[in-house]
Amino acid sequence: MAERPHTPLLDTVHVPADLKRLSDAQLKQLVTELRAETIAAVSETGGHLGAGLGVIELTVALHSVFDAPKDKIIWDVSHQSYPHKILTGRRDRIRTIRQKDGLSGFTKRTESPYDPFGAAHSSTSISAALGFAVARDLGGACPEGLGDAVAVIGDGAMSAGMAFEAMNNAGHLKKRLIVILNDNDMSIAPPVGAFSSYLTRLYAEAPFQELKAAAKGAVSLMPPFFQEGAKRAKDMLKGMAVGGTLFEELGFSYVGPIDGHDLEQLLPVLRTVKARATGPILIHALTRKGKGYAPAERAGDKGHATARFDVVTGEQKKTPSNAPSYTSVFGDTLVELAAKDDKICAVTAAMPDGTGLNLMAERYPSRCFDVSIAEQHGVTFCAGLAAGGMKPFCAIYSTFLQRGYDQVVHDVAIQNLPVRFAIDRAGLVGADGATHAGSFDITYMATLPNMVVMAAADEAELRHMVATAAAHDSGPIAFRYPRGEGVGVDMPEVPQVLEIGKGRIVREGARVAILSFGTRLGQVLKACEALEAKGISPTVADARFAKPLDREMILDLVARHDALITIEEGAVGGFGSHVAQFLADEGVFDDGLKFRSMVLPDAFLDQGAPDEMYARAGLSAEHIEAKVLDVLGVAQIAGKRA
Repeated sequence: MAERPHTPLLDTVHVPADLKRLSDAQLKQLVTELRAETIAAVSETGGHLGAGLGVIELTVALHSVFDAPKDKIIWDVSHQSYPHKILTGRRDRIRTIRQKDGLSGFTKRTESPYDPFGAAHSSTSISAALGFAVARDLGGACPEGLGDAVAVIGDGAMSAGMAFEAMNNAGHLKKRLIVILNDNDMSIAPPVGAFSSYLTRLYAEAPFQELKAAAKGAVSLMPPFFQEGAKRAKDMLKGMAVGGTLFEELGFSYVGPIDGHDLEQLLPVLRTVKARATGPILIHALTRKGKGYAPAERAGDKGHATARFDVVTGEQKKTPSNAPSYTSVFGDTLVELAAKDDKICAVTAAMPDGTGLNLMAERYPSRCFDVSIAEQHGVTFCAGLAAGGMKPFCAIYSTFLQRGYDQVVHDVAIQNLPVRFAIDRAGLVGADGATHAGSFDITYMATLPNMVVMAAADEAELRHMVATAAAHDSGPIAFRYPRGEGVGVDMPEVPQVLEIGKGRIVREGARVAILSFGTRLGQVLKACEALEAKGISPTVADARFAKPLDREMILDLVARHDALITIEEGAVGGFGSHVAQFLADEGVFDDGLKFRSMVLPDAFLDQGAPDEMYARAGLSAEHIEAKVLDVLGVAQIAGKRA
């Protein structure tokens, strides 16, 4: 456990109202102590570090100026909210963050009244803040009251279309709304795109900072006798490439750029805005992700997400594994295939490292595209690539692909375009909890005509599925795989192209057959070992495909067994539902087949270690064993035979 930092001033802060009695000089000291406490806490738990360190000063300034929870401070994505949680009565639990029964790693409405809006995906804050502002003006009510609405959004999140949709609407409605653009020139990966270039130009001309701030955004906030000169400055700068023109054209008053680590700039600006703003206003604050902790500042991802680490050295305490990660298997196999086929290309949405496409980008940069946080665009971009004769791999986490589902339906599936969907982080993901769980992709992909849906049982199977997707040109195809390391199986030197819609028998047995889809196969085989001790020997099959189903194999299994159990790492409506529909259509249930389907529960599961979460979900080896005993009508007493 890390040594607790000395924090005499922070020790006196229990709720944001306590900041009101502190002088500006004391707030500076509070910043130092809050940064030390954040580093110490995350060193013990792991989690998102760099983003929180980048907003320490902003967090202190916001809570000292505004009146939360009446004023609604909404953190976009909210992985930067650890310092906010420390200041809002949750410091005593901050070392439980992202752990079972602990604090969420994101804002969560049920956790605290100081979290007015839950988040974890990006680019939602301005829409939500505008909703609060309109509710306030229409006489809406909540227990804490409705005051100002403040959205804190990063420059990476501003690249998504939803943020601009919200700004367009806010500019039209002209409601009092405060948006803080936390511009750290770094989301999860280095920012890309025209918007990033625009922000770079905004602060490229350092000597003009004060003039631009006066001329572009702060005019209406200044005392009247300053306004005439400021307006002349604004006229002088009209037509220049730099400035807040884009935001002003959307109907926002623009203030900035300002130094987001300088309380002497932050506090006066926020106080003036709170006192004088009437319509929508955008404050452009420049920050540095990982600020104040050298190991994070040096890291390529600026300490975006870390395991537990040594505070002094920054060295992360990761458990070594001999098995490769599923993500690296995908990335390595794709590069290998791309070396032989120049039509293979890849697209990701701001997650090149997380999806393994950093390997593709290094080797074949002209065929690898990061579209920033724009999943909708990324999917349709892939559709265009496919229509143009390329073989695009669309590598997006399951939870983020949900954001592009309309495009999957309309732009890919209806047109039957051969886009290859590499769906990472399938199933339960652990510490990030419900917002990042890949629970629904089987259901939402397998329901679509023309779509092929695969799931890898292990890392070797994933290698085969990447090759299968590359070779599949007759329509869209998806393959899913979990976060983390594989199971340690021998890896094939050359990946094989699987026959579409064909599963495999893994283990022959009698009376009951277990049909597994995905990486629960390891738990199924573990359950079989325990069942053997009870004289029960199930047949085990790996479906490989949820769509199309291996109908021949399934009919063979039901013909030779009294019961069939399906298991998957997905929600109801997925693989098991497709099997049940097929069996019903075939009239198999009329012959007395006992059928059970094991799926994720109809609930959002809070964070914990993945094994703990699957145990809570009822999908552990012990639960599989119990399901077999139940379907066979066997009392669960050790040693009793079927």
